[in-house]
Amino acid sequence: MKLYTKTGDSGTTSLIGGKRVSKADWRVCAYGSVDELNSALGMLRAKLTDSSEKAMIFEIQNSLFSVGVLLATPSGADFPKKFEFKENWLNFLEENIDEMQNKLPEIKNFIIYGENELSALCHFCRSVARRVERDIVFLHEKEKIDENLIKYINRLSDFLFTFARYLSTKEKNIDFFWKKDIVI
Repeated sequence: MKLYTKTGDSGTTSLIGGKRVSKADWRVCAYGSVDELNSALGMLRAKLTDSSEKAMIFEIQNSLFSVGVLLATPSGADFPKKFEFKENWLNFLEENIDEMQNKLPEIKNFIIYGENELSALCHFCRSVARRVERDIVFLHEKEKIDENLIKYINRLSDFLFTFARYLSTKEKNIDFFWKKDIVI
């Protein structure tokens, strides 16, 4: 079987269930952004050396594939129930946030990113997650989707912020904070 089908050459693609839409459709943009986030997380996972941290990111990547499937399935499309949102995805993120947060010093100001490569890459993934969240919210305003998807991506960006700080602290780096009184 050939990889290319030529069915998208006119700028359209199929959603789950067969409906054809523009590749600029907000639903396509939303699941495309999820794919981009998953790729960025793959770069992060490839750089990690701790097997439990790699497994944690892999678990998130696996959940994101399901999020993509949910976003690619329009309302009314017949699709197996196994692709419904799973509450344990949120629980997984929250439990890991809490565990890492307990090991971190409290902060009261904005962080300047880039103290080490892993932390900076994690912040990059977090900023992509924020864009994914905006894309999903915009889609939700146009066509109702499961609001849990918004919660999940919001929590994922919280997780990535915490994980970035955790990785920085683990490498004995200190956080650098925004100094609002600096004038350039």
